[in-house]
Amino acid sequence: MHARADRQPQRRPRPARAAVAAALLLATACGHRAPPGAADLAAVPWDTVVARARGSTVTWRMWRGDPSVNAFVDGWVAPRLAATYGITLRAVEGQGPVMVNQLLVERDAGARGTTDLLWLNGETFHNLRRAGLLARHWAARLPAAIAVDSADPTLTSDFAQPTEGDESPWGRVQFALIFDTLRTPDPPRSVAELAAWIDRHPGRFTHDQGFTGTAFLKILLYALNGGPAPFAGGFDSTRYAAGAARVWAWLDRHREAFWRGGRTWPADVADLHRLFANGEVDFSMSFNQNEVVTKVRQGILPASARALLLRDGTIANAHFLGIPAGAPNPWGAMVVADFLLSPAAQFEKLRPEVWADGSVLAPGRLGPAWRARFDSLARVANALPADSLARYARPEVDPRYGERLAADWRVRIRERP
Repeated sequence: MHARADRQPQRRPRPARAAVAAALLLATACGHRAPPGAADLAAVPWDTVVARARGSTVTWRMWRGDPSVNAFVDGWVAPRLAATYGITLRAVEGQGPVMVNQLLVERDAGARGTTDLLWLNGETFHNLRRAGLLARHWAARLPAAIAVDSADPTLTSDFAQPTEGDESPWGRVQFALIFDTLRTPDPPRSVAELAAWIDRHPGRFTHDQGFTGTAFLKILLYALNGGPAPFAGGFDSTRYAAGAARVWAWLDRHREAFWRGGRTWPADVADLHRLFANGEVDFSMSFNQNEVVTKVRQGILPASARALLLRDGTIANAHFLGIPAGAPNPWGAMVVADFLLSPAAQFEKLRPEVWADGSVLAPGRLGPAWRARFDSLARVANALPADSLARYARPEVDPRYGERLAADWRVRIRERP
């Protein structure tokens, strides 16, 4: 964000996608020089970075669709940056293709950049780096990066793309279904069991049209094709066509048993949460396994709601921070990114009453006091245990698989009479 970062639920307009595609083709054809200032970001001493950042304004383009995320950024992060560094944090809406297109337009017009920091992952990272729109090799320079869990491949690779220090991780999440233990005391535990459950309970299941719904389609893609291995090694149109055909066949078999006969779909995951909370469907879903904990505490979901991992595997990934190549204040962006990796910031956003977004820090690299504090959160009663998350975690593959699934779903499923 959902995550997400651009990985959070939102419908994305097709014109923006078309504009991005055209601009990317032009950018690739013309070629690109190394981003200006990239060498400085990788070489300037940290105390110089801080000195240049002090008293500046940092404009952060990010998903602004969740009150919990906004409250963390505006009410907790921003005041501490102001008090410690004199930095004014300006968080503004911006994600996905619209964000890519804006940076392309600014660069190609020779205009001064308007963005210092980006919340991104997946296809947005792929498109920005391909177009030469990201500063390179800066993330490992952050002092706080020493505590990042570098043994976790989801933090060093973004949708099967090595990050190479071009973005800094700041949260990790895993997809989970959400069910009500009172309504569904014996929930399905696999995609096959879910299919049988949907047929036995017509009208009680659906998925949304946004990012989280696409993640569910990817989970079907994995489960119906023997896992993620057939899709490793970059995008392959032949493998996609064969794999996706099984997804469409599965949906065709069960679609009439979906909510409203599969003729309409919740706009985003917030709409799906409302249907679940109102008792219209028996499952919701999230690309944050801890979201159910937060939403229960906020009274948005019933107290008996719990997260559920399917045994076929659920997708785990991370969200990141990037710096545009044309950022007017890259020094301030680096200081903000470093602060967001601090144990204090990682702990705060992990708290169930705040956001419950997963930490990217390795407990063994923290001091005893911080380890004890993080351990206390791991024992929250309705949170999924770490060993279960690890057992069922599956990696992301090339972002073009998700892009094609989302586009083809609209044509084959949503827009079909």
